[in-house]
Amino acid sequence: MRIGLLTEGGYPYATGEPGLWCERLVRGLGQHQFDLYALGAAGAPRPLPPNARVARAADLGGPGTGPAARTLLERTAFGDGRAARRAYGRRERRRFVEAFHRLAVGVCGDSAAGTPESTAGPGDGEAGAALGTAFAEGLYALAELARERGGLPGALRSDDAVRTLESACRAPGARRGAAAAGLPDHLAFVEHLERTLRPLSLDWYAEDALGAADLCHAAAGGTTALPGLLAKRFFGTPLLVTEYGVQLRSHYLSAAGADRSAPLRTLLAALHGRLAAEVYGQAALLTPGNAHARRWQEKCGADRARIRTVHPGMAADRFAEVGEDEESGDPATLVWVGRVEPAKDLIALLHAFAEIRARQPDARLRIVAVPVRDPGSGAYLAHIKGLAAQLFPDEAAGAHAVGENPVTFEELGGPEAPTLEDTYASGAVVVLSSVVEGFPASLVEAMFCARATVSTDVGAVVEIIGGTGLVVPPRNPRALADACLALLREPERRHRLGAAARARALELFTVEQNLAAFRGIYLELLSHAPVRHRPGDGVPFAHPAEAHVPGSWAHKAVAAGTGAPDA
Repeated sequence: MRIGLLTEGGYPYATGEPGLWCERLVRGLGQHQFDLYALGAAGAPRPLPPNARVARAADLGGPGTGPAARTLLERTAFGDGRAARRAYGRRERRRFVEAFHRLAVGVCGDSAAGTPESTAGPGDGEAGAALGTAFAEGLYALAELARERGGLPGALRSDDAVRTLESACRAPGARRGAAAAGLPDHLAFVEHLERTLRPLSLDWYAEDALGAADLCHAAAGGTTALPGLLAKRFFGTPLLVTEYGVQLRSHYLSAAGADRSAPLRTLLAALHGRLAAEVYGQAALLTPGNAHARRWQEKCGADRARIRTVHPGMAADRFAEVGEDEESGDPATLVWVGRVEPAKDLIALLHAFAEIRARQPDARLRIVAVPVRDPGSGAYLAHIKGLAAQLFPDEAAGAHAVGENPVTFEELGGPEAPTLEDTYASGAVVVLSSVVEGFPASLVEAMFCARATVSTDVGAVVEIIGGTGLVVPPRNPRALADACLALLREPERRHRLGAAARARALELFTVEQNLAAFRGIYLELLSHAPVRHRPGDGVPFAHPAEAHVPGSWAHKAVAAGTGAPDA
């Protein structure tokens, strides 16, 4: 089977957890051929196995003015560079304005009359369905125009686009927030829209590219899944969408838009909501990584019958030695591992530890930071260290040596915490204090290590823990302290929960279970897809003989009065 894998962050160019998941998938399903279509590609790709190749890659760049973006625009539009750079004539301008108007109406229209915009979903009622249809019609009409004539990036930044958007914002039935948008908001929106819709202008939609794929598998929703939408539109290729972090949720939580006006935020939220709803509506199957992501997809109108939770696979072998050693770890030490950022709420953790320390003086807390490239993370870390210095001034006497502090700040990979295994092995209880989470990998790692955990009830925490750890409300230092003390003081309970956590993690969250799930899903989706012969493939019987037949095989209608099967 030939899989067109649409990658998030530019795998095989990117690093990090999304890239690791893609690599495990490609290497683990060696019986399939993977053609990689990488958005956001930059730098040199990592080595690929024999069953994978980079079919296409695109560095989408920034706002469309840099050298990488100009190179992309000159290559785009399903034609040569001259076609991409040539201005539209009268007929093409009319087609563009009509298509863009439909898309803008879908974005600007109020999908839930009488419902507060903050709670209105993309598919609320008949009005929402009509606006979703308008958005989809405009989206595909723009894609057709780009495929035939090119020049879409320039058109999306043109005066025609701005005037059409303004008209849709001022039309009766528009959202209140959209109606309040001014010219700066319109300009900023069309710039953002052009970046979002750049996959429409890529040269990926041909018989020797995505047209040759048996299945498109998008490693994320939103912009990453756009090429899969077009492959289904142009070639009938089934689309599978895997989301371990919901793109729409990431947009809502992004700090990048904090300085945007309220009308612009309204327009952008509507755009990404409509795009998410179209992706979810057209996908043959959605595979969220947890129930938290699944709820987001259902809120955006996804059909429950086409959603199947597939937990992300994580490598368990590296933690085997720690997990099998029940006696490892200081019985008075708490361990926290993660990126140091406000969402992790280390302030609440430090206040909770101050109460723990008052009730159990020998308790210690290790804060082990995962290195990040974000320059803004240093300020938060400095703030946390300052708070720790205030709450726990160096002790002059007592259970610890002079000048020793019960809270230590370390960096993963450093001399004190060389590996994750060593870090988890050093303590008795692993703590997660976040106020926002998706699927916390550190929690699963702690479970592989047979560590008892105390976590806040956010994201997919309860789904992961499943009764093998203690869960408390977020932003509640007192509850966090009580739970940690309960485990520190009850070693038998701590060991029992740790063993149960390890068994649960090995059953649900390994690479092997993830690969087994996708191995079956690929075959299932292809067995329901129409058989397509591709000229020149040269492989007899390369495609399965199954055909999609509506209805049930088991039910045979009998023609009245004849006793013969109804033809």
